[in-house]
Amino acid sequence: MTIDLSNLRKDYAKNPLLESEVPKEPFLLFDNWFKQEKLFQKDNEEINAMSISTIGEDGGPETRVVLLKEYSENGFIFYTNYYSLKGRAIQNIPKVCISFYWKNMERQIIIKGITSKIPRKKSDEYFHNRPIGNKIGSWVSRQSMIISSKEYLLKQYNKWNNFFSKRTIKRPFDWGGYLVKPYRMEFWQGQPNRLHDRLVYILEKEKKWILCRLSP
Repeated sequence: MTIDLSNLRKDYAKNPLLESEVPKEPFLLFDNWFKQEKLFQKDNEEINAMSISTIGEDGGPETRVVLLKEYSENGFIFYTNYYSLKGRAIQNIPKVCISFYWKNMERQIIIKGITSKIPRKKSDEYFHNRPIGNKIGSWVSRQSMIISSKEYLLKQYNKWNNFFSKRTIKRPFDWGGYLVKPYRMEFWQGQPNRLHDRLVYILEKEKKWILCRLSP
């Protein structure tokens, strides 16, 4: 079966991305773009959704969507099970690529960085503020492991729900946060005639960011 998608096209018409109008630090530009996209946010639209790519145990790339939970000049934080496919991949090769696509402003951001676990205390604090169902779900799921059925998963949830009915739900030892510390950040702005603007910040050995323009 062949499905022809050649006629699916979009014309881009937002403001250009110019070197003279961007800050020297990429985190400031990320913050500006994130806040601008948030102005267009619809109900329940997850603008903090990002794709993260890792190198799997078979040597091939693996990409999935996770939620960004914090960002600063130090990097980007997300949470997951440490023994999931991405957790094991990060343990073996800590270099990752994360990306955002914000259709309202016709923008993409592609970030390469080195990943490390955040302090346990910070993971504990975030876990404490999660909804109860999400907390229990973290105990139920052995993320990426093969299970027998949906019914098995629901039985496990009920079991842990009963277990924690009179107990404080603490963070599982195999669940917590990662910090992605960037060394390359590319900002893509859609433009007419496919002449898209692509500005990339690259971190030099002196810990200074240099700015370059890429051909579309």
